[in-house]
Amino acid sequence: MIDAALEIFESLSRHGVRTVLTLLSVAWGTFVLVVLLGAGQGLSNTAGHEFRDDAVNSLWLYRGTTSRPWDGLPVGRSVTFTNADLPFLQARIPEIDHLTGRFYTWGGQQISANGRSSDFDVRSVHPDHQFLENTKVVKGRYLDELDIEEHRKVTVIGVPVAEFLFRGADPLGQWISVGGVPFRVVGVFDDDGGENETRMVYLPISTAQAAFGGYDRVHQVMFTIGDASVEESVRIEQEVRQLMSARKRFDPDDPRALRVRNNVEGYAQIVHILALLEAFVWLVGLGTMTAGLVGVSNILLVTVRERTGEIGLRKALGARPSSIVGSIVAEAVLLTGVAGYLGIVGGVACIALIKVGFPDNEYIRDPAVRLGPALAAGAILVVAGAIAGAAPAIRAASIRPVEALREGAQ
Repeated sequence: MIDAALEIFESLSRHGVRTVLTLLSVAWGTFVLVVLLGAGQGLSNTAGHEFRDDAVNSLWLYRGTTSRPWDGLPVGRSVTFTNADLPFLQARIPEIDHLTGRFYTWGGQQISANGRSSDFDVRSVHPDHQFLENTKVVKGRYLDELDIEEHRKVTVIGVPVAEFLFRGADPLGQWISVGGVPFRVVGVFDDDGGENETRMVYLPISTAQAAFGGYDRVHQVMFTIGDASVEESVRIEQEVRQLMSARKRFDPDDPRALRVRNNVEGYAQIVHILALLEAFVWLVGLGTMTAGLVGVSNILLVTVRERTGEIGLRKALGARPSSIVGSIVAEAVLLTGVAGYLGIVGGVACIALIKVGFPDNEYIRDPAVRLGPALAAGAILVVAGAIAGAAPAIRAASIRPVEALREGAQ
């Protein structure tokens, strides 16, 4: 083994510049692949970050204004939602498992308690809203059905709101003023969506409608549809359009009368794009590595040509073809293995520098090289190195000793 290793190093060191350039070409291909994989993981993290606080199996309905005449009615009519629309949809769309409406008191409301006040967003919702926004209650409870039925003046506030108003004191059971109307705090929540999603106050929708002149109006309807596939979600979306168009009297194909945000379809599209991007990354990276591996094969062919006399002498002295093939393939594997290691280390270091230099990048969030793809790249290099050395090795093994010795003597 020691003799074989010394033979490989001696062979590679004969033409140091050529060996180093070949090594760098393979290392560069590996480096490019690793960096692209890290950046692709960052893009995937960004996509996941955008959906982190919303149920991806949900449909969101937005009211709009008609842009087409329908049933003798003119364009420009406002489509409105009411409380009655929620049980109407629940009864006709069996796939719905969590359903909520939203009522907005437009603009930030003045929230005050203990002599402190500030503007915070207010969302008036049903209890199922917790599942649509993936809201995490960290203290107390969320809104429940009795709060809706009895028009209770209760509220669930975000962590920043509680910290601002109560400065470390327990907010549960305390009263706050929302636009001049008192509400008792029954819970505190957190949200993975960040500060914009936690600087918020949740109210029972029925109470807010009564307190702020909303009557039975609902500004937005949201519901989840279990584990429905993309195709099923599109079918449900079309059913909702048909049902609401008949109920509200607008053209079901009017895109401005009723807008539907299909998170199932949207998330699937992003996943598909990321899969295509990852395939493209592998294609580019493997193409770059292949160019380097061709260089490895060429340098070994030249090496075999230069060592024709030596190989002929070894065969004349009884060396088996398998030992000659093994030494050439081992040389190729060593060359590509070292190059691959350098490329992987360099790529990981580059990704780490990007993370340190741009910690809050919104487009490539937390790029990282996963262990699986890195090991796969290394394994591919080892196998490819063996393949790259196969042709030169077979040529070396096919050399006839007499011709080799004659050529070496010349």
